Amino acid sequence: MIFEFTAAPGFDFITLFSKQINVPVRDNVLQIPASLGEGYVRKVGFGDDFKLTIHRYILKEDLILKRNPAVKANNVRTIFFYNNKEDLEVKCNNEENIPFFQKNDSSIILSTNDLRTEIRFPAGSNIQYVVVGITASRLHSVLSIEKPNTTIQTITAEDASFLFFENLDPEMQLLLKNIVSVDMNNSMNNFYVQIKVQELMYLLFSKLSLRENTTFKNINSNDAQKLLIIRNEILNDLSTPPVLSELAIIASMSETKLKQLFKQTFGDTIYNYYQKARMEEAAFLLKQAKHSVSEVGYELGFSNLSHFSRLFEKQYGITPKKFSYTI
Repeated sequence: MIFEFTAAPGFDFITLFSKQINVPVRDNVLQIPASLGEGYVRKVGFGDDFKLTIHRYILKEDLILKRNPAVKANNVRTIFFYNNKEDLEVKCNNEENIPFFQKNDSSIILSTNDLRTEIRFPAGSNIQYVVVGITASRLHSVLSIEKPNTTIQTITAEDASFLFFENLDPEMQLLLKNIVSVDMNNSMNNFYVQIKVQELMYLLFSKLSLRENTTFKNINSNDAQKLLIIRNEILNDLSTPPVLSELAIIASMSETKLKQLFKQTFGDTIYNYYQKARMEEAAFLLKQAKHSVSEVGYELGFSNLSHFSRLFEKQYGITPKKFSYTI
């Protein structure tokens, strides 16, 4: 199933989606019909400039959400909080789908509405995500930061074009789970959801506020797509360090531009991003796949297991051997 839309001012996802699947919206809730799967989409509003859409469902067929660029620039920012144990594919522009989430990874996408994006949810996956739509001025008011860094200055500016990614850590995953599971029949729970969403945003912007102050460069859909391709290229083989010159050729960018846009979008250098992903993969293999320390080290390209242990301990504060024994 393909749902295509343009997120212009006044856009209402739930109303347009209900028309496509021919299901009425009652009390701001759309129940997924049994013919398509099970679950719901819920709309919650905190004013015209701050809205929330809660998605919780399992579908019988793939769902592809295509967001077209807004015809006119607007000041709406979209924050996509996604938590799922299934793989998710996301792309910008018209390239092939790029696997974005791996294993139990959960993530956040923050963007302006002038970028073309496409997200595919596989059939049978337990979909749980929340989309926040908020204007730059309302966000600036909510944050109330006296000396924001360049990342937050960009997000709250009126004329920026950006794409940012962050990981959804365990504390944020728990908050998201509480939000999608709340019983909205309780009259006080609209207030509860507003508090929890702002807590989720607080944790997100706390992370974003730690990013380095650097010169910001506007991004377009083509740049965003190339960055997703580069990210996938980095994660495709974690046993081999990325080579900047080769990645620049793939991205059709200069090395300088690629380094700047990658760090701006993902919050870290290409090599650091690779090393963190490498250690996250190691943690997964040790804990979930029950591999030995030596198996994991050699699988991830380490010829020196002591070096592997030092890098792992630097990221997790514990040696891989002790980590594999923890519950």
